[in-house]
Amino acid sequence: MTEITRYTISIYSENNIGLLNRISAIFLKRHINVLSFSTSQSEIPGVFRFVIVVKMTESGVKKIVQQIEKQVDVIKAFYHTDEETIFQESALYKVKSSYLFEERQIQNIIKDSHANIVTVSPEFFVIEKTGFRHETEKLREDLAPYGLLQFVRSGRISVTKSPMGISEILNNFNNQNND
Repeated sequence: MTEITRYTISIYSENNIGLLNRISAIFLKRHINVLSFSTSQSEIPGVFRFVIVVKMTESGVKKIVQQIEKQVDVIKAFYHTDEETIFQESALYKVKSSYLFEERQIQNIIKDSHANIVTVSPEFFVIEKTGFRHETEKLREDLAPYGLLQFVRSGRISVTKSPMGISEILNNFNNQNND
């Protein structure tokens, strides 16, 4: 029996219109559910990194990565298990301000979860929590009885524990584009 595992796929690419659509079509065609998605500038100027989390077999993720690398704008794609990466997510929680001052328990919840209050207004306050999915989810559950007005969680952001060897590829890419 093939084992289903959570994988983080890292895609380094140029930031061109339509690439996100083509990448998502690869997952759609294979009926693969994306658990998390984020994108940002990478360590090399002009090169962006997509971080996609999926649950599937290793042979399946290998095929997906190969298909992604066939896309014109993709420089390189990798996949890693949770054990091979350091990862976090961030979440924001918007709560009525009256609870901050009237309910002592909410201050304990914030303190115990190692979250931070990032803004306070007369109507609401916003809490920020960075951590693992189960930690941001627990804080959401703890705050729900206090009238959680809004909640949003980022996709996974991650770096690998071992070198990926991408820096040389990216530097070569960057030097070619600057010539």
